[in-house]
Amino acid sequence: MPWSEAVTPVRMRRVAVVVPHSALRDALVRIAEEGCVELDLAEDAAPGAAAVRLRRLRGGGAAAAAAAGPEDAGSAVLATAAPDLDVLERRGSVAFLAGEAQLEERAEGAVRQGEVAALAGWCPAAEVPRLAGRLAAAGGALLPLPAPRGTDPPTLLRRGRSASFTPLVTTYGTPAYADLDPSWPAGLAYMAMFGVMFGDVGHGALLVLGAVALRLGRPRRPAGLGRLSPFVAGSGVASMVAGAAYGEFFGPTGVLPVLWLSPLESPARLLAAAVVAGAGLLALAHAAGAVNRVREGGWGAGLYAASGCAGLLFYLGLALAAAGLLLHRQAPAVAGAAVAVAGLTLVASGLYRATAGGGAGLAETVVRLFDVVVRTGTNTLSFARLAAFGLTHAALAGLVWRGTTGLAGHGTAGIAAAALLFLAGTSVSLGLEALVAGVQALRLEYYELFSRLFEAEGRPFRPWRVPLAVPADPAPKVIPCSPG
Repeated sequence: MPWSEAVTPVRMRRVAVVVPHSALRDALVRIAEEGCVELDLAEDAAPGAAAVRLRRLRGGGAAAAAAAGPEDAGSAVLATAAPDLDVLERRGSVAFLAGEAQLEERAEGAVRQGEVAALAGWCPAAEVPRLAGRLAAAGGALLPLPAPRGTDPPTLLRRGRSASFTPLVTTYGTPAYADLDPSWPAGLAYMAMFGVMFGDVGHGALLVLGAVALRLGRPRRPAGLGRLSPFVAGSGVASMVAGAAYGEFFGPTGVLPVLWLSPLESPARLLAAAVVAGAGLLALAHAAGAVNRVREGGWGAGLYAASGCAGLLFYLGLALAAAGLLLHRQAPAVAGAAVAVAGLTLVASGLYRATAGGGAGLAETVVRLFDVVVRTGTNTLSFARLAAFGLTHAALAGLVWRGTTGLAGHGTAGIAAAALLFLAGTSVSLGLEALVAGVQALRLEYYELFSRLFEAEGRPFRPWRVPLAVPADPAPKVIPCSPG
């Protein structure tokens, strides 16, 4: 897959399902089984016969609930052949009635012309050929349509290797269809930030073991949680890498040499490194945001946006000016200041164009421009929390280790007490610090990075998917023969 497709949502196609009226149910059953089409629904449609029976059955009280058979699992299923709705109601077949009600709802949205019925919807472009083959077997066809003006396709983020990272994005919101899909870069950034705050080889190894246990289902896990095991394992590996750089193995035990710095001995260096790393992440978020603004509204909108090209120019100029000042280099400092002023001027122009103009518009522009400058500085300094919580983790682990070594020198009872203290202290430190680091990394991801990536809210792709089943007593609908 080209990288340009790996960082964008799944490409969608507007499609029309065209079938003979007599084959409409068969086509809908095939669509429900495939589960890859989001069909348009009719607005203010009256409930069908199955929906009426379903409501009556669900409102029937305890007697109806007791009459429901084992097929009443709370989820809809469809019968391959049209069932007798009265028999389903008498048997308390809630699941089958729910499936029939959904089918009626989709069928109500069909446009009928003579003997032909047509439905419109959205389908992933890669699924169109396969679905077209299924519908052809029912005597129908799947036709591509142009996308309606002013309507964005629904967003479906890609599955596969980055599926473990997708909840990071969807919990924040659904990206617009035109935006980039930041799932795997966001996942890597999250794990790196977590590792800096939770840097310890021993603690990271415990997280990796926990991920393996989660993958194996021991202890029993909630459904769907196992797919997050690569994410937990990656966070553990990042913690081990940072711990090796810090020389931390269940605290400053001396088992490992310090490869880079010891957090408690060089807090200023760790703080500076955290801010510089955060500035790099912010610059990447600004660049991705600029791409999104251009993809959403073209160069005219993307050039002047604070989260677009103008904001990126302002931030890069500030970074260059700050580097020049810190390194006592006049040329980079002056050039950076000029670039920052140019970017800020573009931002101000874009803000003013969004107002009603005049004095009130100018005042509003000044206030919002001040907010842009302040937020840029505070967002950059906010990454200092990477160092702060890394120091806290190292301090807690060091406290446990010092207590352990202090007790171990007092005979057999002291050794037993030291072992107990080490186990209890490590468990508390592991649970508390892992929770804090996870929450803080999520906060940085959402408030500092995603706030620059996303401005427009997308609509999630919700395909119609209902499994097929055969009722205990199918009771097909009997269609009498015509006279003669």
